[in-house]
Amino acid sequence: MKIIFMGTPDFSVPSLKVLDDRYGVSLVVTQPDKEKGRGKKVTFPPVKEEALKRNIPVKQPVRLRNDRALIEEMKTIAPDYIIVVAYGQILSEEILAIPKYGCINLHASLLPKLRGAAPLNFALIEGHKESGATTMLMDKGLDTGDMLLVRKIELTEQMNVEELHDRISEMGGELLVETMEGFMRGSVKPQPQKHEESTYAPLIDKDFQLIHWDSSPFAVHNLVRGLSPVPGAFSYLDGQKVKILETEVVEGPKVAEGAPGEILNVSKEGIIVAAGEGQIRILRLQYPGKKPMMVRDFLNGNTISEKYFKRSEG
Repeated sequence: MKIIFMGTPDFSVPSLKVLDDRYGVSLVVTQPDKEKGRGKKVTFPPVKEEALKRNIPVKQPVRLRNDRALIEEMKTIAPDYIIVVAYGQILSEEILAIPKYGCINLHASLLPKLRGAAPLNFALIEGHKESGATTMLMDKGLDTGDMLLVRKIELTEQMNVEELHDRISEMGGELLVETMEGFMRGSVKPQPQKHEESTYAPLIDKDFQLIHWDSSPFAVHNLVRGLSPVPGAFSYLDGQKVKILETEVVEGPKVAEGAPGEILNVSKEGIIVAAGEGQIRILRLQYPGKKPMMVRDFLNGNTISEKYFKRSEG
C-alpha cells in the first residue's frame, strides 16, 4: 500500500509511526520549519523529526495548493491513500483527487461536534462527558466529509487537555489502520454527517485565556483544564500574570462570602477563590519565569499579598 502522510505537531507522530511500521510511508508533507526564541533557533516540526529518523522523504511547502512541482510528485507516487493528521493547511480539490481510495483525516472530536482547530480544548471547556476521534473522507469543506469510524473515550472531571491529547493521539494510528483496511474491503462505509448538529472549536487567543471569575465554578474549572498546561488560563495577582493550571470545584458550604475573584482562604490544600455562585480551589499555578508549582510548594517560600485575582495588571 502506498501512503502519503500529512501532519505537523506531536499529535500526528504516533499515527505516522504506526502507518510506517505497518505499510511504509512514501512521502511526508509537513509545515515549514520555524524560528523560536530570542536566538531564532530553527526548529523542525515533530513530524519532520520522526520522518527523518525513518528516512522518509519530507516536503515542507509554504502553501501546498500553489506548489506545482510537489503536486505533480504526489501524482507520480500514485498513493492509495493520503492520510492527514493535524497538517494545518486546507487541501485543494486537485489534491483530494490524487489517491486511489481517498484522503482520510483523523479528527480529534466526535464529529459533527467540534469541527475546527481546537476540538480537544473545547471538549473540556464545554464540559463534555465524552470525547474521541473520528476518521473521515475529506472533501473541500472544513471537517465536513463523510465519517468512517468513531472511537470514544470518557472524560473525567479532572482530566486536562494534555492528558486528552495524549490518549487520542496514541489511539489514532490503529484507528486509521482499521479505517483504511475496512474501507478497501467494503466493511467500513462512509456515513454523511448531520451538519445541522455541528459545532465549532476555533483557535484560542489570549483574550479567551483570561479567567472571568463571575462565571460559574464549573465554567472556570473547565476553562482551566481545557487550557492546561498550554497555553494556560490566567489571571492577575500581585501585579503579575499568573497561570492557573489545576483547580477543583469546592463542594458543600462556602468557607466565606466574597465577590468574584476574591481570595477567601489560603492553605497548603489550595487557594479558595470566589466565583459566580460558588467557589474554586486552585491547586497548581505558575508565575512568570517560574516553573509550575503545586500551591503547597509555592507557599513554602512565597506569600500572597493581594486579596483579589484581577482581570488586568492594575
